Amino acid sequence: ELVARHGVGAVVHAAGVLDDGTVESLTSERLVGVLRPKVDAAWNLHEATKDLDLDAFVLFSSMSGILGGPGQANYAAGNTFLDALAHHRRALGLPATSLAWGPWTQDAGMIGTLSDTDVRRIARAGMPELTPEQGTALFDAALASGEPVVLPVRLDLAALREQGDPHPMMRGLVRGRRRRSAAGGSAATAGLVQRLEGLGAEERREVLLDLVRGQIAVVLGHAGAQTVDPARAFQDLGFDSLTAVELRNRLGKATGLRLPATVVFDYPTAHALVGYLLDELFGAAEPAAAAPVTALSSVADDPVVIVGMACRYPGGVASPEDLWRVVSDGVDAVTEFPVNRGWDIDSLYNPDREASGTTYTRAGGFLHDAGAFDAEFFG
Repeated sequence: ELVARHGVGAVVHAAGVLDDGTVESLTSERLVGVLRPKVDAAWNLHEATKDLDLDAFVLFSSMSGILGGPGQANYAAGNTFLDALAHHRRALGLPATSLAWGPWTQDAGMIGTLSDTDVRRIARAGMPELTPEQGTALFDAALASGEPVVLPVRLDLAALREQGDPHPMMRGLVRGRRRRSAAGGSAATAGLVQRLEGLGAEERREVLLDLVRGQIAVVLGHAGAQTVDPARAFQDLGFDSLTAVELRNRLGKATGLRLPATVVFDYPTAHALVGYLLDELFGAAEPAAAAPVTALSSVADDPVVIVGMACRYPGGVASPEDLWRVVSDGVDAVTEFPVNRGWDIDSLYNPDREASGTTYTRAGGFLHDAGAFDAEFFG
């Protein structure tokens, strides 16, 4: 009734929230926080105005919903809903246009919430930023197109071509390089191995180290490979989960190897990563670097042998790998009180902090499965 009384002639939905992270770190709370301003708000606007004679119903979507984006599974899903809502409204005979925007400049759009490293990564993906002037011109052109979903975005075709194997939706715009081998990556591997085979062990390591440092410099936006300290941990250099995946992808293309997504965390310096790559490329054929050998005392009579490690911390940490995930992804380990302790939190809660035996908070760092500990068995 309020909408009808105020004579609304058009709706523009431009809300959005970013909370990027790898899929493994996306909790239900992080999904809801990103989806609510997209999905809930847009649907409520649709319901509130579907009986009005609107001139336009414009939704600000994103290319991430069309092409996907590193670390943006939640954001991509929300924007895909907006695109689908535009088609739904058109099927009902209602006006709707979903604009799947590319990135805008730092002083406009959501890219202003990204780090410089994120911005450079987007530019390397072949989508330069839009200026406000270009964005407003594309806004007008999109509405005039009559299409339910349009992609107002700048494309750097040269950057797309450099990727070698462009996104399937871009192949009509960019002529991809032909594969020289049916086995993906085998030609790159063979070429690199052939280049390194004639070198000594130290020269071989130096060539690969230059390759790795060069790719690190590109990902982090450094001036050149020489600015990368090969002994410094990747996390100290400024890597996060998304840039780690990008480095893994770039090294995979450069070497032709299928590298695990965690390779940067498993081998946390350039020196360590080079050792891993040499082993993958040459295996036993790679001469081992000279290292001092220390004689070990006999363990034949030792009744205790360490065969694994385990730990439990708040945040669902049940292994060393989980603990590293909490650190690398910045996971918030604070939760509400456990429900399996028999505690009556409502009666214990005392915000005035005066009485002993009460609590003035409703959250903390807890081991929620501590109740599974067998106290009798361990004495």
